[in-house]
Amino acid sequence: MKHIVAVYGSLKRGYSNHHLLEKACYIGADTLTSLTLYDLGPYPGALAKPSEGVKVEVYAVNDPLLATLDRLEDYDSKARKTSLYLREKVHTCHGQAWVYLYNRPVRNDQRIARGIW
Repeated sequence: MKHIVAVYGSLKRGYSNHHLLEKACYIGADTLTSLTLYDLGPYPGALAKPSEGVKVEVYAVNDPLLATLDRLEDYDSKARKTSLYLREKVHTCHGQAWVYLYNRPVRNDQRIARGIW
């Protein structure tokens, strides 16, 4: 089965985890104004809070690759309260997509103003 995912951090082209998406089908880019991006140190985290937008890349992935992304993002559908990120649906200009939302508190001073990490 194919899944559409929107990525905003280390999975984007040119970043450390993009190799995981090398065989995925790149669909395009978008700016999601329904999200706000935060600097968490070694990686970013997005929250479902309106902003000027978070720049994302959109990919089509298969079931095994989605499971790999879930592990990378420390997402467990059976343990949502303790997962570091939650996988949630968002609307992109390419249709509905999964995005990983940070599942911990953040401070306002961690906000990334332009939505690009």
